[in-house]
Amino acid sequence: MPRDATATRERLVRAAAELFAEQGVDAARSRDIVKAAGQANDSAIGYHFGSREGLLEAILDRHIEAEERTRAADLPGLEQADLETRVEALVRPTAEELRTRDGRRFLRIIVQLSDRAGVRSHRVPGPLRGTALARQLDLLEAALAQDLPKEVRRERIAAVILLLTATLADRARRIDGRRTLSLDHERYVANVVAMCVGALRAPCGTGV
Repeated sequence: MPRDATATRERLVRAAAELFAEQGVDAARSRDIVKAAGQANDSAIGYHFGSREGLLEAILDRHIEAEERTRAADLPGLEQADLETRVEALVRPTAEELRTRDGRRFLRIIVQLSDRAGVRSHRVPGPLRGTALARQLDLLEAALAQDLPKEVRRERIAAVILLLTATLADRARRIDGRRTLSLDHERYVANVVAMCVGALRAPCGTGV
């Protein structure tokens, strides 16, 4: 790819990440993204990414790939690990995104997409296919297989993903807004892991 095209793609990714995080994935206007990227041609997104969805996937891929190194390194030890260890391995790489502005924008974007994880249908979306993250989700479900029916455990994991993405997005907003944080990073992550484990281990309600 020509050097100037690579630079343009980078500017579009950064502009889109900022506006998707601040205004919403569906609300942010393509025209504003192009303008923020310093481009004059309204078709720049289509030219470089095919569509807005392609631009969104480029943002997601960048962070998923960065997290994959940690997730892949953790996988061999998770096959025999307990539920808490599996949850921690899922949570920590994503929580690390809180340490950078780009990472915090990513967290504020993925909370808007939490229903696309494909847990309930067991249909892995494109950006997650073949990833260590997808395997981690499979191992999480396997850890619940003895205690919960298939539909219940998938519903629980979907709810935990919503809980995780929502609390991380909230903390990202608080950090960017320079608001007071009641827990330091390590205590915060440990608390999130404990909450997720508690939600997954909760007894089945009547009639489940």
